[in-house]
Amino acid sequence: MPPPSNVVLLLSDEHNPFFSSPYGDTRIDTPNMQRMANGGALFQNAYCPSPLCLPCRAAFTAGRYAHETQAYNNSNVNLTTDFDTWGRALDRQGVHSVMVGKVDAFAPSSDLGYSEEIVTGDRAFPGDTNISRNPMAIRHGANERCWQFGPKNDPYPHDDCAIENAIHWLETKASGIGKPFAMAINILAPHFPHYCHHNTWDKYAFAEDLPKYGTEEESAQHPRSIEQKKHFQVEAFPEEAVRGLRRGYYACVDYVDQQLGRIMKALENAGISGSTNLIYASDHGEMLGKFGMWWKCSLYEDSARIPIIATGPDFGNRGIIKTPVNLLDVQAEFFKSTGATIPEGMKGRALSEISNDEPETFAFSEYHGHGASESAFMVRKGEWKLIYHFNAPHQLFNLSNDPDELDNLYDAEPRVANELENDLRSICDPDAENKRAHEFVNGQVATIEEEDLSYAIYDRNIGKSS
Repeated sequence: MPPPSNVVLLLSDEHNPFFSSPYGDTRIDTPNMQRMANGGALFQNAYCPSPLCLPCRAAFTAGRYAHETQAYNNSNVNLTTDFDTWGRALDRQGVHSVMVGKVDAFAPSSDLGYSEEIVTGDRAFPGDTNISRNPMAIRHGANERCWQFGPKNDPYPHDDCAIENAIHWLETKASGIGKPFAMAINILAPHFPHYCHHNTWDKYAFAEDLPKYGTEEESAQHPRSIEQKKHFQVEAFPEEAVRGLRRGYYACVDYVDQQLGRIMKALENAGISGSTNLIYASDHGEMLGKFGMWWKCSLYEDSARIPIIATGPDFGNRGIIKTPVNLLDVQAEFFKSTGATIPEGMKGRALSEISNDEPETFAFSEYHGHGASESAFMVRKGEWKLIYHFNAPHQLFNLSNDPDELDNLYDAEPRVANELENDLRSICDPDAENKRAHEFVNGQVATIEEEDLSYAIYDRNIGKSS
């Protein structure tokens, strides 16, 4: 049996994988992501547990689906806090667990059981209060976000601090721990707003383009797509702003890649790169104007897909892995790499155990958050993807022939749709979970109103809580 390995995760925020060279973008400069992919494993079809910050990160922290944690949105009102966590479970098995940077879970970082916390940041209570599903809340003023891009001095202060502290720990403490460790480094980039350094802004002048597919597409006219745009008031973003936001996003992804390179260098400087698995992933994607939609809050590919790239002693030079995976599989790898046992009830399967082409393996995601009047569930298996809706047409896409999700084949392929729905129901009863989400969110809204917590307005959380 091979000796345990350390594992380091760099988890970015809102990185659409299609904006990186390993996932096919030939215009962007992401050499460190490419280096990892060339020497390790690129998980081609990776998905988040839920395309929104707190639901996704809470699921990752607990190793459970979003409908299990009931962290449905970016509000931390009435959340259950007593779930086991990967940090606590590893610590009690003799693995040193380290959390760096943004946490955003169902409890404060100090209550999550990590062996060590470094410059962690928790979401302020009560978090987002624009969470009503029925009637669906409108995020008044959100359209003003369209001008938040471009060069500025010190655009990433929190990320710079997190990276500096993580590097210092790796170079001065990691080799002396005397036992395996698992470290999660969490940064905000390339999350909106798309402010960036002057040099990278200049570098991506060519990226001031427009989305290839706009509001005229059938998928843009789906009821959930319309709701998302209405919630954020993005129907009339000026062309100048669209172009600027897209250029700024390129620059922000470039920054993330630079930080990944610094972490790789720190592992080499510490002499532990040969005994450490390094994983790069993100919590969800970014629509970036496709179908007229922005940010996340959708189960379309640009929002629900994430990058997952892994390199190190447990991955070798495996190349492209086509089997669908989930961010929970990254959490499971923390246990596999370090020789620990994953606790009963935690979901996920270690990335290093997943082979290239498993036709019956499927990825699952779900969305219950703001900008949607009903829940939605996603299953991806092979070339097919089902999005299961309530009070709106279900959607079925063949991603091999239609990677941009333009042609809904739900009515044309009933056998496939039924198969994927059965896969969905093997995880949960979508009807019951939609009802449970409605009841829970209604309770959150009632608490916010009763306790006068509505002071957490949009302006306070701009670019953060939604």
